[in-house]
Amino acid sequence: MSEYRNLIEAACPGAVVEEFEGPGDEVTIEIAAERIREVCRFLKAEPAAFRQLSDVTCVDVLDGNGRGGRFRLAYQLFSMDSGDRLRLRVWADADQPEVDSVTQVWGTANWHEREVYDMFGVRFADHPDLSRILMPFDWEGHPLRRDYPIGGEEVKFSDAV
Repeated sequence: MSEYRNLIEAACPGAVVEEFEGPGDEVTIEIAAERIREVCRFLKAEPAAFRQLSDVTCVDVLDGNGRGGRFRLAYQLFSMDSGDRLRLRVWADADQPEVDSVTQVWGTANWHEREVYDMFGVRFADHPDLSRILMPFDWEGHPLRRDYPIGGEEVKFSDAV
């Protein structure tokens, strides 16, 4: 077990679901989705000091994963004090994909979460402005979902001659 798993389990009992160790020092800690904001608040403060959220990403696992979720979200954290990196992972339900927003912890989560919402349709509870950021506001659907229809879309160029 990593030191960060031990820290999280001590501060937020029951929040850790599983831990995965990758090549080198890469550590991924899976968190219960309903505890993500609590764990992020803890990790931003001392002693962990993960003051930078580098990215929030998502993958659509359409065929199921045995955990009851369809969308796997990953939060990439970086500690400028120690130079450590940590990935937190949560699963969002297939029918009503929603997790708590972490914009109250890291302001940069605002745009990351909006991108995940725009491309995958995962909603973030308590997000200050959960609206499209990449696609036009009147776009229907979420293009990075595996069940999104594949087909050509006419591209409208405003500067076409």
